Amino acid sequence: MKHVAALQKLCLALCLLVPGTAVAEDPPVDRLRQGEEFDRKFQAREALDCFLPMEKTEPKNVHILLCIARQYRHLMADASAAEEKIKFANLGKVYAMRAVAVAPDDAEAHLSVAISYAKMSPLLGNKEKMEASRRIKAAVDRAIALDPGKDLAWHVLGTWHQRLADLGTVKRTMARLVYGAVPAASHEESVKCFQKAIELNPDRLIHHIELGRTYAQMGREADARRCLTKGLSMPNTGKDDPEAKIRGREALAALP
Repeated sequence: MKHVAALQKLCLALCLLVPGTAVAEDPPVDRLRQGEEFDRKFQAREALDCFLPMEKTEPKNVHILLCIARQYRHLMADASAAEEKIKFANLGKVYAMRAVAVAPDDAEAHLSVAISYAKMSPLLGNKEKMEASRRIKAAVDRAIALDPGKDLAWHVLGTWHQRLADLGTVKRTMARLVYGAVPAASHEESVKCFQKAIELNPDRLIHHIELGRTYAQMGREADARRCLTKGLSMPNTGKDDPEAKIRGREALAALP
C-alpha cells in the first residue's frame, strides 16, 4: 500500500509539472469571470484567451459573442498599422453581426454592430465611408428602438449627425449614391443626442467632449469651451478616453 501511495504522489507531482496532463481546465463560469475581469482592465488578448474557447462550445451565446467583438475593437485601437486595424475591426464586426443573427431583438447586439462600423469608418475611402455610415444609422436606430436607455447608442447617433452635417461636396455626392439622397443630418440633432447621452450617463467624458466638438462646428465657442473643458477635466475610465481627450484638446486649442 505504501508503494501505491508513493506512486500516486509521484503521478500527481508529474501532472503538476506537465501542463495539461491531468489538471482540469477552469470551469466555464470561472473562465467567463476571468475574461470579464480582463475585459474591465482592457487586456484584450488575455480576455480573448478566455472567451474564444467558450465560443467554440457555445457559438450562440450572445454575451460571449459581444465580449469577443469588443476585444477585437480594443485590439484595433491598440494596433498601429492600418492593415491590422482593419483586420481587427472586421473581426469585431463579424462577431457583432453573429450576435444580431442569434438575437435580432437584442439592443446591445445592434449597438455593437454600429460601434464596429463607426470604428472602421475613418480607415475607409469616401464611398465605403458612406456605406458604413448607412449601416451605422440602421443599427443604432434599431438599438435605440429596442432600448432607448443606452447612452452609448445616443452617442453613436450624435456622432453620425455630427459627421454627416459637415459633409464636403465630394462626400455629399457619395452620400446621394449610397443613401439615394443627402441624409437628413444636422448639428442640432447631434447636440440633442449628446445631451441625451449625458442625461443617461454624465460620468462618461466622451459625451461631453463630442458635444463640445459639435458646438465648435456650429460656431458656439462659449458652449464648446465649457463642454470640452468639462470632458478634459474628467478621469479616464473608458478605452477610448485618451484618444477622445486628444480630439478635445485639439478642438479647444482651435477655438478663437
